[in-house]
Amino acid sequence: MSNGNTISWSDFEKVEIRIGTVLQADDFPEARKPAYILHVDFGPEVGILKSSAQITDLYTREELVGRQVVAVTNFPPKQIGPIMSECLVTGFYRPDGAVVLARSDNAVPNGSRLG
Repeated sequence: MSNGNTISWSDFEKVEIRIGTVLQADDFPEARKPAYILHVDFGPEVGILKSSAQITDLYTREELVGRQVVAVTNFPPKQIGPIMSECLVTGFYRPDGAVVLARSDNAVPNGSRLG
């Protein structure tokens, strides 16, 4: 059931939802809530983007490296503490507040767009 905020197909087409591979995951001690700084490779068209991700409850830095993640890549950069977050890694909140990453069942080329 929808919450009533219907968008048009052209609205959806404006959102660049792409898949990329985490190259590096660093602790982000300056964040207000526990988070990592992710460096994600979205292929040659988009490049490598940084993101602050509050996913420390379910994921270690080591298991994130090499994992493909789904992100919005065309939001304007957002200053989060000392870093500029350049994309929004997507996930789903569990009832306990932990975030489960959105991802593909199978590997696809970095930069592939959801559509």
